[in-house]
Amino acid sequence: MKKYLIVVAGGKGLRMGGCVPKQFLPVKGKPVLMRTLETFRSCDNEMELIVVLPEEQQPYWKRLCLEYGFHVPHKVASGGETRFHSVKNGLSLVPDSDGIVGVHDGVRPFVSPEVIVECYRQAEVKGAVIPVVDVVETVRHLLPEGGSETVSRSDYKLVQTPQVFTVKLLKQAYAQDYVPQFTDDASVVEALGHSVCLVPGNRENIKLTTPFDLKIAEALLETDD
Repeated sequence: MKKYLIVVAGGKGLRMGGCVPKQFLPVKGKPVLMRTLETFRSCDNEMELIVVLPEEQQPYWKRLCLEYGFHVPHKVASGGETRFHSVKNGLSLVPDSDGIVGVHDGVRPFVSPEVIVECYRQAEVKGAVIPVVDVVETVRHLLPEGGSETVSRSDYKLVQTPQVFTVKLLKQAYAQDYVPQFTDDASVVEALGHSVCLVPGNRENIKLTTPFDLKIAEALLETDD
């Protein structure tokens, strides 16, 4: 089956504390978004890549690609008001087909090839797949009347990307009207009544959101050298 990937990269970098959007920040001399795209390209060089960026960031991205000699083939779609609308815009560039499409955060460059392969493989069978990792810290639930209580962390998982689906299913899901409860692609698909399969993610597949995360990213790249 033909494989597609929508890379959502609409962050403004506010939690990074700078003026450069986080997806463009360099990690060991290369912008994060480029590292993310290279990760998927090295896993499957026939996968069609679609990057979703706010219109005002697209000229800067083009300049970065020239500056770094970045030649990984990809299409660019414009970001929307919310993540839901951004994914929907990226999905419009995916032709109606029997293919498989994943949605990935542009600031998750450390997803493992094994996780990518397994998500796409399982999606061909299950239709909807997301990678998850165990919760390793104690979790407390805030009670409506005040106070809190400990809950079993074994009852919860942390969700990562890529979240992968058949093209037909994801297009059907994104034909729905937006509601605030749509926090990721799995929640959009589940609103159709379709179940979502969980597969093991990799702990290194962190979302680079804060300056501390960038330090972790530098450390991860050091171990690969």
